[in-house]
Amino acid sequence: MSRLVKEQLKKEVAAMNQFPGFRPGLVVLQVGDRDDSNLYISMKLKAAAEIGINANHIRLPETATEDEVLQRIVAVNENPAVHGLIVQLPLDSINPMNTEKVTNAVAPEKDVDGLTSINAGKLSRGDLGDCFIPCTPNGCMELISQTGVSVMGKNAVVIGRSKIVGAPMHDLLLWNHATVTTCHSKTLDLAEQVADILVVGAGRAEMVKGEWVKEGAVVIDCGINHIPDSSKASGKRVVGDVHYPSAIERAGYITPVPGGVGPMTVAMLMKNTVESAKRFLQKYTPGKWNIEYTKKNPLEPQPSDAEISCSCQSKPIGQLAREVGLFSEEVEPYGRSRAKIRLDALKRMEKQPDGKYVVVTGITSTPLGEGKCTTTLGLAQALGAHLNINTFACVQEPSPGSFFGARGIAVGGGYSQIIPLEEFAFDMISQVYILQALFDLLVPLKKGQRSVSPAQLNRLKVSHRKHSLYAFFDNVIRGDLFISMVVCTVQDSGSLENEIMAILSLSSSEEEMQQRLAKIVVATNKSGDPVTTEDLDVSGPLAMLLKDALKPVLMQTVEGTPVFLHTSPLADIAQGSPSILADKLALKMVGSGGFVVTESGHGADIGLEKFFNIKCRYSGLRPDVVVIVATVHSLKMHGGVQAGLPLPKEYSQEVVHYFNFGDTEAELELVCGQARQAGAFDAVQCTNWSEGGAGALALAEAVQRAAKQPGQFSFLYDTQVVEELRTVAQKMYGAKDIALSPKSKEKLALYTKQGFGNLPVCIAKTHLSLSNDPMLKGVPTNFMLPITDIKANVGAGFLCCLTESVSFILLYL
Repeated sequence: MSRLVKEQLKKEVAAMNQFPGFRPGLVVLQVGDRDDSNLYISMKLKAAAEIGINANHIRLPETATEDEVLQRIVAVNENPAVHGLIVQLPLDSINPMNTEKVTNAVAPEKDVDGLTSINAGKLSRGDLGDCFIPCTPNGCMELISQTGVSVMGKNAVVIGRSKIVGAPMHDLLLWNHATVTTCHSKTLDLAEQVADILVVGAGRAEMVKGEWVKEGAVVIDCGINHIPDSSKASGKRVVGDVHYPSAIERAGYITPVPGGVGPMTVAMLMKNTVESAKRFLQKYTPGKWNIEYTKKNPLEPQPSDAEISCSCQSKPIGQLAREVGLFSEEVEPYGRSRAKIRLDALKRMEKQPDGKYVVVTGITSTPLGEGKCTTTLGLAQALGAHLNINTFACVQEPSPGSFFGARGIAVGGGYSQIIPLEEFAFDMISQVYILQALFDLLVPLKKGQRSVSPAQLNRLKVSHRKHSLYAFFDNVIRGDLFISMVVCTVQDSGSLENEIMAILSLSSSEEEMQQRLAKIVVATNKSGDPVTTEDLDVSGPLAMLLKDALKPVLMQTVEGTPVFLHTSPLADIAQGSPSILADKLALKMVGSGGFVVTESGHGADIGLEKFFNIKCRYSGLRPDVVVIVATVHSLKMHGGVQAGLPLPKEYSQEVVHYFNFGDTEAELELVCGQARQAGAFDAVQCTNWSEGGAGALALAEAVQRAAKQPGQFSFLYDTQVVEELRTVAQKMYGAKDIALSPKSKEKLALYTKQGFGNLPVCIAKTHLSLSNDPMLKGVPTNFMLPITDIKANVGAGFLCCLTESVSFILLYL
């Protein structure tokens, strides 16, 4: 009988061909190494292989704790490739185990043993189509049905009341319209119970005698017992709870032991697993998240950003993480609305295909900014919540300047913002105090005072011949300045905190971050050689301090679209975009049919150029679509619709222009027409600030079309500093040429000698003009770009080239 069931299941599994490569998945979790458990598990694994089920055996040692078992169960619960989970009982551990707690930890939809309280409760109230029935009782019912005897109206007796056999057997018979009596070891006159159907699961060898059995009754023996038998090599044999030789004389049908209920129990386990896989497929769309969005009904007049944020109830961050395919062990919650994501998630997904990569930039901006972050979030909401496409937004964490400045919260605005608003103050403050924490680590508080230890002083004395830093440190220490040792050493590399943030943003792994931190140049010795943080033995503590900072932060928009908020490198003296890790992880999570919308800082002349030539150079990623944000306000400020930035031919991937907040319809139509004539793939109007994702639908549809077009990508320059600078100045800014100051030439010669002459360049200039003069609007031409100084950010991997409009400020000294 069990063979017929398995043959039918094999056909059903083979028919699941609508999704190539799909197979039902089963996991058997065992604690300890009991021989009887090993035998049962081998039978289950063999049956799964015969049917085509992908079965795996997880064996934990007898030293496993209850928490370790529960953690494994949670991991399997969250694995979409597994449709059935069996916890092999008994749990053979030397540590205390709450069997009820462990079995109830299995997700009800994967509880193919039918042992959870939820499945048992549904069975007890007759919801047979909405639960998994325990395999042994289910097998018993299948055996009864094969006899041709109708259960309806019959007197049925169940001997045994266990949760595995007796209790669910009673419920099954009852809901199949039998009159059921449950008996047990304390039942009086047990032998006098008269049954048309007798099911025995008492766990007592041959307790039911033949004379107890009604003539012609159906007898189902669920017992497995060992009794002495000298004729057997093992000295024992297996018998049931029914005395088979005498009972077979009176029963109409009787199951043997072994060979009766046991194989059918395994067959029912396979049947439940296949049924679970079918239910999964009914809800499953390949590559699609099962995510809940919250579409907003905008109010008029529009409330403030803070009021909108307060009116939106964010979903629990754990729920959002599950919806986008993250496992609990990969998520580190920080309160209800925010979580850091462990880098293990990226390793798990490394073989998955990437989604489409969209970068949002802008034309030359105004002091108030032009809404690139708002556009990033609005576009993501339109693609996700309104077009039902897996979509992630990646944005920068707000820096102190943007957070407290006139440009709003720096994480979107209106109905295209990240919520809750109050979470961002913590992120900003944590950035400010990173170096303070490093100082606390290197120079701990002792008896209310902080001082550099003798060992640290000796280290400096030993190394001063090579590095010429001792006098510098000595002056600082004698002056009793409260300052980080690392920041003290920065004589010629500008602001250390900016380079550290750039390193965090440009690192693709913890190992790469450690390597980059070790390369930070803090000084030059008398021989002209670079002195690094590794030379000073501080790169290790710094890497340890920043380990958690490398994990992207998961949050959500007002419409429930997932967002990675990670790193805040400045756009003038660094690359000014979210981290490579955030982008890479998001691209894996959305899958081949999804979109990741990331941003670049300031206008395309600054942010997008560095996104291409620095970030893309190190990430290996290539954008599929570029969205350029423009407003009538900005175009008017810069002298008409011709102002802005044409992309060089090297960046010829499809570009979509976006325009918002125009004064009149005629102005908007004029701007869109001019953009298309200039070579844009499309130009559309958006109102996502006031309408959320619904206001960016036209943009989302244009991005979808653009992403289907073949694109081309090449870097603007090869790495040779002077030519790099000239190429960027001429092709991106429209300059006539560059003018290197004597100091810049001296620095360039030094860096070339030190082996840094092949690094890409990061030109630090104003974002308010294509030139270095913030007052020069429109599209200036025939100007010289002065390079006044060059800083080597070797750890970050670029040379920061200053113009007259930018100077370094050490924010945290």
